[in-house]
Amino acid sequence: MTRQTNRRQFLAGASALVAAPAILRATRVYAETPTLKIGYVSPATGPLAGFGEADDYIIEGINKALAGGIENNGKTWMIEIIKRDSQSNPNRAAEVASQLILEEEVDILTGAATPDTTNPVADQAELNGTPCITTDCPWQPYFFGRGGNPEKPFEWTYHFFWGLEDVIANFTALWDQAGVAKTVGGLFPNDADGNAWGDPKVGFPGPLAEKGFKLIDPGRYEPLNNDFSAYINAFKEGGAEIVTGVMIPPDFGTFWAQAGQQGFKPKVVTIGKALLFPSAVEGLGDRGVGLTSEIWWSPNHPFKSSITGESCKQLADGYTAATGKPWTQPIGFRHALFEVVADVVKRCADVEDPAALVEAIKTTSLPTMVGKIDWATGPVPNVSKTPLVAGQWQKPADKLELVITTNPQAPDIPVGGQLQLLS
Repeated sequence: MTRQTNRRQFLAGASALVAAPAILRATRVYAETPTLKIGYVSPATGPLAGFGEADDYIIEGINKALAGGIENNGKTWMIEIIKRDSQSNPNRAAEVASQLILEEEVDILTGAATPDTTNPVADQAELNGTPCITTDCPWQPYFFGRGGNPEKPFEWTYHFFWGLEDVIANFTALWDQAGVAKTVGGLFPNDADGNAWGDPKVGFPGPLAEKGFKLIDPGRYEPLNNDFSAYINAFKEGGAEIVTGVMIPPDFGTFWAQAGQQGFKPKVVTIGKALLFPSAVEGLGDRGVGLTSEIWWSPNHPFKSSITGESCKQLADGYTAATGKPWTQPIGFRHALFEVVADVVKRCADVEDPAALVEAIKTTSLPTMVGKIDWATGPVPNVSKTPLVAGQWQKPADKLELVITTNPQAPDIPVGGQLQLLS
């Protein structure tokens, strides 16, 4: 059986390999309101739950916007989004992705939020010949972390997000702006993100050295670590005035509390992943003010939805009004994920043919809530890059705000303030 074989044939059993596709096709074509199933996997619970905090709001909005269906080749198709929780666990992500493919028989599989979800979801799609679109994970951990080869692309799986080269460029621009000593303490966990960020070839070490920074890297720590004393001592002894890395919120909370207890006072702390979400930073109290992070999306980004026409600010304001919560960065990317799905369905030559859906994904060229998605532009097959800036959690009045303070790679995204040192 080749990958081109429809998975529904497989499920129907070997004895029905010829008859099953015709029966299934007839059932959907002549149905009054045929439906396409979209599987969606993200972490609604566990230490990465902040990435999925806005999922229900976004899916509700997409369902409302697409309530009348999507026109394809003169026929209207309804869209059903089936959501599953990865529980912040790669094994669980693979399990529910497999269930969506083999039991729910989804037509397109989607997933979001760090390699712990995107990679096992994409691997299941590739294994089962299911069109798949993912986001919210730097492209190197997604592509190379799955054994990707630019000379031999994946067949079924496509991803959009920024890369480590973008986060490195933004972080170093932020630190140059700060004017502090170029000694950096690195906090890289023993997981897909940490191993990529700390990798000598694709991660931080090489570029930092080229830009004149000294990196103090005491080695990988296990996620949910409860003692960062060895790292803190190494940073203090090495004179680190900058701390960087990619951490889940609980780990950063532990590190930052112990740093304060042990008298370690860096002037700039720039951490990926852990400092993305207002709830995580607010939980740090006054010690959250002044921390810095990458910014993938904000209300000030100059983009709009291809489905609703909403601006970034309108989407963020709508979320806050509906939930009473501050905007959070994944909002834009979740919305964009379903923008791409809707566009693929509109353009596909035959929405019941998985290969045709993949061809429509490959030929996407769509302005979205997070910028233009176009897989023809690389940097490797299966990946489309989105813009990235960086900024700081500041408290100009009575509430924390994430302020864009540097934009070297995306000058069309406006800067909103200047970097302030921690000490």
